[in-house]
Amino acid sequence: MSVTRVLDKTSSLGALVSAMSCAGCFPALGSLGAAIGLGFLGQYEGFLFHKLLPGLAVLALLVNAWAWYRHRQLARGLLSVLGPVAVLVALLVVWSQGWSIYLFYAGIALMLFMSVLDLLRPVKVPTCRVSS
Repeated sequence: MSVTRVLDKTSSLGALVSAMSCAGCFPALGSLGAAIGLGFLGQYEGFLFHKLLPGLAVLALLVNAWAWYRHRQLARGLLSVLGPVAVLVALLVVWSQGWSIYLFYAGIALMLFMSVLDLLRPVKVPTCRVSS
């Protein structure tokens, strides 16, 4: 498994766990986090929400952009970059808007979907066939 795949999965899962720690900010994810025993993370809410969550989204963006550059698959690359961009825009640009929570949830869902898709159907390295 390549470093970019490991970093992508780590950043996507870390962003989800960070969001689960803030029940006030993300009620749906917060209740899910409390249900699976992550309620103790509430005491670290400030660090997880202000530092770790945007940092992991930036890491996911960089790793996915690098993988997009390497594999040159437009649709898959665009979808893999769109999730972290949506999370960052929701957190850093439009957080005061009422609809930003939906943008955040869509970004997290897209990040997780693309990570699972990458596990189930990895990108094939393009090959050049030379006929003789």
